[in-house]
Amino acid sequence: MAATPKPETLAAFEAAKGFMPVREGLALHKAAVDAAALGLPLLEVGTYCGRSTILLADAAREAGVTAVTVDHHRGSEEQQPGWEYHDPTVVDPEVGLMDTLPAFRRTLHHAGLEEHVIAVVGRSPQVAKVWAGEVGLVFIDGGHTDEHATNDYEGWAPKVAEGGLLVIHDVFPDPADGGQAPYRIYLRALASGAFTEVSVTDSLRVLRRVASGI
Repeated sequence: MAATPKPETLAAFEAAKGFMPVREGLALHKAAVDAAALGLPLLEVGTYCGRSTILLADAAREAGVTAVTVDHHRGSEEQQPGWEYHDPTVVDPEVGLMDTLPAFRRTLHHAGLEEHVIAVVGRSPQVAKVWAGEVGLVFIDGGHTDEHATNDYEGWAPKVAEGGLLVIHDVFPDPADGGQAPYRIYLRALASGAFTEVSVTDSLRVLRRVASGI
């Protein structure tokens, strides 16, 4: 499979609601293509409206594996009312809470990728506890507090198969550029000795699992 997505896939990605820039998206897609060769699922923590899911699903489709995405769909802390990334169009008017699941489903439908994705609606630590198998890739892009980032790392990094990839988004070494929680779990992954860095694309870090034990 080509390391770059087809034009229609890239167009669907660019049209989808979300925050990932194209350069980082292309790096994510390349990592997903690499990891999909292991024949294991590709797993994303933090779905929002499915922008990055399109890229994982495209790689999964071509390799004959499945993309899995985990999110409670109530929005992370910075997406709540009064915060910078709040979008009132994804608030459920009946219950008054964010609900990005309908937008996510529309995103996959428009991209023609619904059958290649399993959407798990739940909180990352709970899902990780009941997930028994290995995965070829884990993409961490959930809540950006230390609590949430640490839970995502501790819950999912051990499930990356040897030779598989751990991808972390919004890694900012300089605090002036953004929150530090993803950067801290990135450093923790490197310090563990279980991962080695493969690539850096702006705030996206790709690490390969090279040893057991985290």
